[in-house]
Amino acid sequence: YRLAALRNFSALGLRPGSDVELSSLEQEPCLDGWEYSRDVYHSTIVTEWNLVCDNDWKGPLSTSLFFVGVLLGSFASGQLSDKFGRKNVLFATLAMQTGFSFIQVFSTSWEMFSVLFMLVGMGQISNYVAAFVLGTEILGKSIRVQFSTLGVCIFYAFGYMLLPLFAYFIRDWRMLLLALTLPGLLFIPLWWVIPESPRWLISQGRFQEAEDILRKAARINGIRAPDVILDPSELQDVDSQRQQSYTILDLMRTRNILTITIMSILLWMIISVGYFGLSLDTPNLHGDVYLNCFLSAVIEVPAYIISWLLLQPLPRRYSMAAALFLGGCVLLFIQLVPSHVRAVSILLVMMGKFGITSAFSMVYVYTAELYPTVVRNMGVGASSMASRLGSILSPYFVYLGAYDRFLPYILMGSLTVLSGILTLFLPESYGMPLPDTIDQMLLVKGLEYRPASSSKRESKEEEDHPEIYKSTAF
Repeated sequence: YRLAALRNFSALGLRPGSDVELSSLEQEPCLDGWEYSRDVYHSTIVTEWNLVCDNDWKGPLSTSLFFVGVLLGSFASGQLSDKFGRKNVLFATLAMQTGFSFIQVFSTSWEMFSVLFMLVGMGQISNYVAAFVLGTEILGKSIRVQFSTLGVCIFYAFGYMLLPLFAYFIRDWRMLLLALTLPGLLFIPLWWVIPESPRWLISQGRFQEAEDILRKAARINGIRAPDVILDPSELQDVDSQRQQSYTILDLMRTRNILTITIMSILLWMIISVGYFGLSLDTPNLHGDVYLNCFLSAVIEVPAYIISWLLLQPLPRRYSMAAALFLGGCVLLFIQLVPSHVRAVSILLVMMGKFGITSAFSMVYVYTAELYPTVVRNMGVGASSMASRLGSILSPYFVYLGAYDRFLPYILMGSLTVLSGILTLFLPESYGMPLPDTIDQMLLVKGLEYRPASSSKRESKEEEDHPEIYKSTAF
């Protein structure tokens, strides 16, 4: 409030709030700047550029812009990878992420920092997707399952655990960002170790290069390769027979596939809001911020393991609905915990993170099994785009905590429970053959389901297009 006005009221013996309405008092900006606590963080972008009061909206916007970059990167990475090769895109985007992160260390303004952050997000998701696809296409079937589920997810969690460890010892944001950027240089020697995907080379008609890679792999594994591995004429015939024209409009061709598409988009968006919202809200929990962040990362390891174990013997929709109900209900219970019982609140948040993380890993498998082969990539891609929109919104769910501490948990918990109910209306895919055409899709029948075609079919789809099945080889 304007100091001169307060002095005038004080001289008249008037008291703001009782004699004078606070809403009528004149306000003024902070004229003398701010003094920040250095107890936890020595330097942040908030203290660097005074992202408080009228500028406090810039904090969550920075995170949202990063996820905008992730959205753009996820849209472009698949097309770039298909055109220029998995390996080329992987290392180009690794260089992009490392390079722009390094420049970000020397940001001179919030605007410069945020634009660079968006470019870092584009590179980060692009190399993640390229590495995921490259690994599934290079590795054999038995190892591919572990790589595409436990391997990728758990090592992601290990990296997440290292973040609070780095941040605990490095309290300045520029030095912390530099420490997180420099390991990107360790990937340079891998250019001479990691091969290009033979399957991509075959799709480009580069049969000799693909055969050379296969022969080298056979030699390393101590296997004698046949004299002729690839027959170019046969591969060209197969490729020409498999090419058909499908567009994004095919996801809306029938009422059944349109219903599944809408439900999948809502599921992915809500789960993403819950996952990233809880991850970003960790520093606001009671207790040590670094320990809470570490616990938030640790809880993901059993979540990924449990989801992998549940998907093998149990129906998909019941497993995922149970995880969502667990995550949503415990978040709603947080508001009932007395403020002095802080440990219980943290425990409930971690249980909520456990449930939502489990559902996040399950939804990849479930969605891929619901869509037929002819549009599976597009279906999963559309759902993934919805997930990016959810991640863009998540910082603002956390931002609502400035107005009411429990509001983010109430909103995320309610949406998560609703998504669990929505899951029960999807058709069950467990134990059913993967659909090849839109006509063979499982029908949405409320809480009941039946396959559109009961004929048994065996497909070599997985071996021809393993990138589609990277998350479904259960």
